[in-house]
Amino acid sequence: MTNNNILLTGATGGIGQAFSRLLFSSGANLVLVGRNQAKLAQLKAELLAANPEVKNSVVTFVVDILQPAQRAHLIAQLALLPFEVNVLINNAGVSQFKLFEQASESDISDIITTNTIAPMQLTQGLLPLLKQCKKAQIINIGSTYGSIGFPGYTAYCASKFALRGFSQTLSRELADSNIRVKYLAPRATQTSLNSSEVEKLNAELNSAVDSAETVAKALLTLIMQSSEERYIGWPEKLFVRINQLFPSLVSQSIIKQLPIIKKYANSSSV
Repeated sequence: MTNNNILLTGATGGIGQAFSRLLFSSGANLVLVGRNQAKLAQLKAELLAANPEVKNSVVTFVVDILQPAQRAHLIAQLALLPFEVNVLINNAGVSQFKLFEQASESDISDIITTNTIAPMQLTQGLLPLLKQCKKAQIINIGSTYGSIGFPGYTAYCASKFALRGFSQTLSRELADSNIRVKYLAPRATQTSLNSSEVEKLNAELNSAVDSAETVAKALLTLIMQSSEERYIGWPEKLFVRINQLFPSLVSQSIIKQLPIIKKYANSSSV
């Protein structure tokens, strides 16, 4: 990983912190992007304290990637770094567990903008810099729900379906370039962002829940390998394939769970 200079958005979230720790300890230079200056400073200090012998660097930028002017300023600052960023990880994102009819217009707009539009716009802005590298990667952090529509996550699923489509299409568009585009799809992951209703739902459905560290290890593998997609977990991998070929079978399985899903989705909206 010593030749990788990685820009990571959403660095201070649960998964983002796990990404930061593993990537830094593996030798990568990190450009950590987030909206909370104090949390970024704390994360940087933690990384340096835990890895006193390393020679790689950590740079932080307080940026709201939803804001065009802040994105443009970030891109301009990257050109001034002593190393060239050759890996972009679009990790910043939000989720919401709520029945669609109960979601507000701003809920829907925030989810789609944060999870889909902002990563697309940041990627577009960084393409000129990435094309100057010998080899570069763009890795979009999606979800199993980017391949399987799951009740209670309608807007979130829509945003991740779109991100997966963006990844696939851009990968083909850049196939004759130095840039590889990849997509990582975690399943349910244990982070502080999970509401109590989500945790209760996962428990009652007996859903497997990964640690953020497990997701980070999958990311590291994806960076190092030539494959362009990686789905985490079984039977989720199987469900994704079945949903592509025989979606009615997956629908039948999920519909059986609908009363439980709605019980917790309704309680989360109270």
